[in-house]
Amino acid sequence: MFEKILFATTGSPECDSAARVAFDMARQYGSKLTLFHVLGIPGKGDSNVVIDIRSGEEVDVDAEYIEGVADELRTTYAKQLEGLPGVEIEVAVGVPSREVLRIARARDVDMIVLCGPSEGQEAGFYKRGVVGDTLRKVAKAARCPVLTVSRPSASFWGGFSNIVFATDFSKASESAFQFAKTVARAVDGELHLFHCVDLSRFQSAIALTQDGIESKLVEARRRLHHEYASQLGDFKRFTSEVWEGTPYVEIVKFARERQADLIVLAHHARDVDPDERPFGSTLEQVIVRASCPVVSVNRPDKLPQAAEA
Repeated sequence: MFEKILFATTGSPECDSAARVAFDMARQYGSKLTLFHVLGIPGKGDSNVVIDIRSGEEVDVDAEYIEGVADELRTTYAKQLEGLPGVEIEVAVGVPSREVLRIARARDVDMIVLCGPSEGQEAGFYKRGVVGDTLRKVAKAARCPVLTVSRPSASFWGGFSNIVFATDFSKASESAFQFAKTVARAVDGELHLFHCVDLSRFQSAIALTQDGIESKLVEARRRLHHEYASQLGDFKRFTSEVWEGTPYVEIVKFARERQADLIVLAHHARDVDPDERPFGSTLEQVIVRASCPVVSVNRPDKLPQAAEA
């Protein structure tokens, strides 16, 4: 289902949870895995000096130094590499987001795996609970789905089996739904269709009466069935639910209630050109708070292929 996976890592302990998911996915799906690390941002001109991403210090980069970093990655992930042949280790110099996107396109990968912000993390790519610049730019521009793992997760002890698809009914949500549907069918898992009615969007006092709220909930339930459930055919292991409140809060609560091991949603919340979309605040907040991995999907270009049940 995922023939090629790119795992972008700093090699730090903060990436251990994402590493476990990436390596387990490669084993379960027989994927070709690329382990990728960006050293840092190069200096001006022909200088070999690089500002190391992890330490923030200047280092003089040459072929020997790059090979030393690759050896360090082999040591860091020695246990995971055992029994998993064909893993490629790549080390590059440059702006991390650009290099991740470059190699993802060059290798034509089907999935990018990133480590998200761990709870209480105050340094590195992430500060004050806000998703960092690298993740923000990769999620926005990637042609393939992007899987973010922020916390220790049991997801791949048995594989993905309990999937929440959260939709805002945007055009991009259709691509996210196709991803969720394909994965749920392939693993014979459960699929939970979810929408949160965001009451803050309605300015009318009538819309915010109990009758107005109920009307919005009924309409959302109808759309969930019409736009998504109707596409599931003979796949019966699904539920659909509509709640009211702040979307990212309710998505995280719903996923915990359903004991989800994967959340799937579109990367943004507006029907605009893929290259002009902002990093959706709902996705950003879900990534920061979710207890399970989160997949964001912008485009239909690299959706997984699996035989229909």
